[in-house]
Amino acid sequence: MSNNLEWKICHSEYIHKGPWATLRSDKCEMPDGRIVEQYYVLEYPNWVNAVALTADNKVLMVRQYRHAANIVSLEIPGGVIDGDEAPEAAMRRELLEETGYQFDDIELISVVYPNPSTANNKTFCYLAKGGIKVQEQSLDEHEELIVEEYTIEEVKQLLADNKIAQSLHCTGLFYAFMKLGELQ
Repeated sequence: MSNNLEWKICHSEYIHKGPWATLRSDKCEMPDGRIVEQYYVLEYPNWVNAVALTADNKVLMVRQYRHAANIVSLEIPGGVIDGDEAPEAAMRRELLEETGYQFDDIELISVVYPNPSTANNKTFCYLAKGGIKVQEQSLDEHEELIVEEYTIEEVKQLLADNKIAQSLHCTGLFYAFMKLGELQ
């Protein structure tokens, strides 16, 4: 068996193109020559999220309805990177829009793939510190969310009690708490 595990794309065909998701079918050749006739790939834009700590060290969380899962979800702020927008600029914009808080101290702590077996996008996870409320929310047309503040200990308990269902946000919290020395 070769150490080369990468597949070669022989042909791609778009099945659906939409603003939030695009579906394509790839015909691929595996390293050993076998052909995969149809491998479906979801193309999503890249995303950002942040563990956002206010100036008084509270974690900002947002509660919102997630239709595909039919749940009200407690999450960290985040969203879609628009076009050519730099990930950090997208994160600053999302924080301001969703929470009304501005952050001068923002650091990239991880880049993860939400589901590399079926989707091609990645999520940039940030740690934002020292947030100051500078405006009211400025939400997108179909966004309704409630901003909540928690202590780090309260968020750790929410994680322990399985009260944060969004896996990418759990990942961001893990990296942030590791960076902050909050994991034991």
